[in-house]
Amino acid sequence: MDLSKYTNVTYIQHPLLKHKISMMRCVDTPTAKFRQLVKEVAVLEGYEAFKTIPTQDVEIQTPIEKTVQPMVEGRNICFVPILRAGLGMVDGMVELIPNAHVGHLGMYRNEETHMPVEYYCKLPLSIAKQKVFLLDPMLATGGSAIDAVESLIKHGVKDITFICIIAAPEGVAKFAERFPDIPVYVGALDRELNENAYICPGLGDCGDRIFGTQVDD
Repeated sequence: MDLSKYTNVTYIQHPLLKHKISMMRCVDTPTAKFRQLVKEVAVLEGYEAFKTIPTQDVEIQTPIEKTVQPMVEGRNICFVPILRAGLGMVDGMVELIPNAHVGHLGMYRNEETHMPVEYYCKLPLSIAKQKVFLLDPMLATGGSAIDAVESLIKHGVKDITFICIIAAPEGVAKFAERFPDIPVYVGALDRELNENAYICPGLGDCGDRIFGTQVDD
């Protein structure tokens, strides 16, 4: 599958990011460590994805003199995690931009049809005017991410960036073809989806590993 034609997709190549994602993949990584790694990976991805956010000149007082310097206006930025796994990425993002808004979009995958189902949506009243970063650790079939973007568009959002940690080629292609103008940031591109629509080699169910709902550490 040739993914090079999708120019809106950025594959982040930082060695620290690769190292931390490899630790996330390991089946022996306990829940607490896994949760911390998701946060750290989100910080690294955010640093890359936020290169395009606007700044405004603000007058400040240094110990020497008054000066006008660029600062980020975080109130115009909103992080929207796709529940529940996307919640694991929020702390890392907010660490970078503390005064950003946070919305929530609840979706789950039907285990029989592998299609996403929306069950919760709570967004800031000013969401249509904000630059939105949609967060989900896994881009598998692409269905949940596409449905999440369509939900945001229905709420009037015009500026969307999607950030994921691990993606399958099938999901990248499906999302990029549906939304060729939406920037996508990927921490790791994996080999394929298996017959159960799980990413291979992947890391298992990210939500279960973040919240410890399927393992006994």
